[in-house]
Amino acid sequence: MVIEFKVIEEAFDFVSFAQMCEHQAFLDKESGKIYWHSEFGDNEEELPEDLENEKYIEIPHKKELGLGKDLVLDFAYEQLSNEANEIELIFRKKGAYSKFKAFLERKGVIDKWYKYEEEAQEIALREWCKANEIKIKG
Repeated sequence: MVIEFKVIEEAFDFVSFAQMCEHQAFLDKESGKIYWHSEFGDNEEELPEDLENEKYIEIPHKKELGLGKDLVLDFAYEQLSNEANEIELIFRKKGAYSKFKAFLERKGVIDKWYKYEEEAQEIALREWCKANEIKIKG
């Protein structure tokens, strides 16, 4: 089964929007159907009872693909080497990501960060698909 990459991306965004394990998405590798689950609110459909079957694979959270703090620090050292230590300090406290984005806004490089993050996520997600033998198009 070949699956549109956009479908995988949407599920990945859903999972990564919340903290780990708060949102889940499972791909049925045979049918291409995504099953969505959230710890918050109503879930429109039940998850399959046989989720342990190898035909299902859980869509990863961005942190599982090294796209959290590690990616921020990679960006800092590659793009803002003079401010990298300051960014490291930001990430030693609570609310770091919003403070980081505010910092980038002040420096006028927020768009550069979003592009960097988007490209890294696409590469990591495509590699994850390949490693898990998920055939994608697009």
